[in-house]
Order: sequence, then C-alpha cells, then structure tokens
Amino acid sequence: MMEVKYPSITVKLTETDGNIFNILGIVTKALKKNKVPPDQINNLMNEVMASDSYHEALGVVMKWVNVN
Repeated sequence: MMEVKYPSITVKLTETDGNIFNILGIVTKALKKNKVPPDQINNLMNEVMASDSYHEALGVVMKWVNVN
C-alpha cells in the first residue's frame, strides 16, 4: 500500500463531479483548511498538471490525501 503524504486529511470524492479540476479544488481546499504550506499545495497542483492521464492525476491525489 502506498504511503499518503497527509494521512490525517480525508476528502470525499464519491458522488462529486469527477472533473480533475473539481477534484483538485476539493483537495486543495482541504489542504488549506488543515494549514498545509502553500508551497506544498503548489507542488501537488504541479504534479497533477504534469500527469499524462486522468488516472495518473487521481493517483497523484491519492498520494497526498486519503480519498473515500
């Protein structure tokens, strides 16, 4: 199992718009709420934007926070 960078942060993505930009918005909002430094949030955004596919981008998100 992969290690999550911020295991104390969980986001609910079920029953939400699956658009990657919407998902990124939900995740960055949760990170900001939990006082994650802006440079870390930028790193997440850069990783997602550098992804070659939707599934790869979701994988990046799941490396950063718990998803349910």
